[in-house]
Formats: sequence, structure tokens, C-alpha cells
Amino acid sequence: MALKLLVIDTDTGIDDAQAIMMALATPSVQILGITCCFGNTHVDNVCQNVLRVLSVCGCPEIPVFRGAKVPLVRPIEGFKDHFGTDGLGDVLEDKDPQWEEKIQRENAASALIRLVADNPKQVSLVALGPLTNLALAIRLDPTFVLNLKELFIMGGNMEGKGNMTVCGEFNFVMDPESAYVVLEEYLGPTHIASWEYCCSNHLTWEFFEELMSQDTPAGRFMRTISSKCWAYSKAAVLKGDVYFGKGFVPYDSYAMAACIDSSVVTESIECPVRVELQGALCRGMMAVDQNNMLKKNHQASVMKTCDQNKFRMLLLASVREKNRK
Repeated sequence: MALKLLVIDTDTGIDDAQAIMMALATPSVQILGITCCFGNTHVDNVCQNVLRVLSVCGCPEIPVFRGAKVPLVRPIEGFKDHFGTDGLGDVLEDKDPQWEEKIQRENAASALIRLVADNPKQVSLVALGPLTNLALAIRLDPTFVLNLKELFIMGGNMEGKGNMTVCGEFNFVMDPESAYVVLEEYLGPTHIASWEYCCSNHLTWEFFEELMSQDTPAGRFMRTISSKCWAYSKAAVLKGDVYFGKGFVPYDSYAMAACIDSSVVTESIECPVRVELQGALCRGMMAVDQNNMLKKNHQASVMKTCDQNKFRMLLLASVREKNRK
């Protein structure tokens, strides 16, 4: 059976790392490249984080490309430190002084265009951070949207609930213009794992303990980088913080799982969507237009429920040595 060709665009924080490891552990997937964008942290930290994940998983040959360090239009307003200042919990001390030599010279937007053009209608793109690199690729080369097979996005929201602003989800709020460009101009199959989808399909903390107890290089790595972040999340849940649902929510892994195995998603809404660019409260919010009042021809698939057993199995495979490539 032919391998599924995958490109990952990421702002690698802890949940991105888990999602990348999920793809690396899937035998049916071939990762053509990983493009990096600002988001959870500065793009230079993102590049180093991706290299760390690839090293831990024994896949240093996968090319890594540095991309956007600021949003498409407006200046960046600062980084959220939920995953620490470096994106991986500020717990790693093994900085690689030669990391820049391991990053490809080609920029991320150009790499996206080339990788998709070299494999027309074969590449699935999983976007785990702000969509700046994708928007740049779309604007640089109109054939990019024609050549891409399908797009999976972790971002946006269904119900106007935000985790960055009152009504906006983090990835979209960090660069609303880019999210708007991507969702207006890419007309191929578009699958969205929204903020509410991730939270409503939360996993138990008992499963989290099982996931983090795996005594493998990948398992120990995830346990280390998660040590501060998820302790905070647990405390927030106990205090009734709605942003973290009622359990363990590995956000970006929901989009990756949907790409790897479409049967993980058991229910979705098919309708037009649009990103709001105006307003003090709603800038960056994704409007889900179930009555097609926008009169758009393109519909996105907005995920609603998932098969949690299949999702758990993919997560466990990401940290189990016997399932690694």
C-alpha cells in the first residue's frame, strides 16, 4: 500500500511535539518535511524543538524549514507562555549549538510550494499553529491550492468560545489575516479540529498517566516536557477552569489523528466557515455558517466527535518503542 505523504506546519509546543511523534510512529505515513512558524514561541525555538523531537524519535533525516517569525499583517503582541518560554516547558538544558546548520536553507513557504508541486494531489498538510506559512504559500504561488490534496487544521472555534480572547482561539488569533486567507482561498478538502472539538473530546487523567508512564526515549521525553504544563492544567481543571475542559486535552494530536485515520472522527459539520477580522471581541473568531448565509461554494468539515479508543491507541503508539519507525 502506498504511503500517505505528509507535510507538517507547526509552532512546536508540547502538544505539537506529541502530534509529530504520532505521525512518526505511523508506518503508513511518510513525512516529507516539517515547516516552522512563530506561535507558542519564537520561530527559532520552534525549529530547535522540532529537531529535538526528530532526534528523540530517531528520524533526523526529515528536513526542517524555518518560516514566518511574525504575523502576515499586524505586529506580534507577544507569546503565550502556557508551554513555557521555549515552547517545551523550559525544562530542557541540552541546547544544540549547531542547530542552525541542521535547518534547511530554503524558507518554509517556498518549501511548502515545492513539496506540494513535486507531488501534485498527493500531499496531506497538517497545520498545527498560526497559518502564516500557508497564507504566504497561497499568495506566492496560485498553483499551491490546486496541487494540495487536503488540509487538516487545529484551530478556530465553533461556538465563539476562546482560549486567547473572549471569542478567539489561539492559533487563529495569533494571525487572523492568514487564517482568513487560507480558509477563503484553499478550496480543497478542509478538515478543522476546533478548540471546542478538542475540549469536548477530552481524555481522562488516568489515561494521561498511562501515556506518560511509557519507559521509552519518546515516553521519557514527553514526561519531561509535560512535567510543568500538565500539572498546571490539572490544577486549573480542579478550579473549574473551562479552558481546559474536564481532562487531558492534547490539542494538536486531534488534527493529526484525523489525518492519519479518518475513522477517528465519528461526526462532523459540513458547512462554510469564515474568520472574523474586525471587532474588539470577535477578531480571529471562526464563524461556522450552517445556514450558508455567506453564500460560499466551499464547505469545510468541522469535527464534532471522535472515536476515543482509536485516538488513545494512536497516542500510545507515539510513545511506545515497538511502534516507532
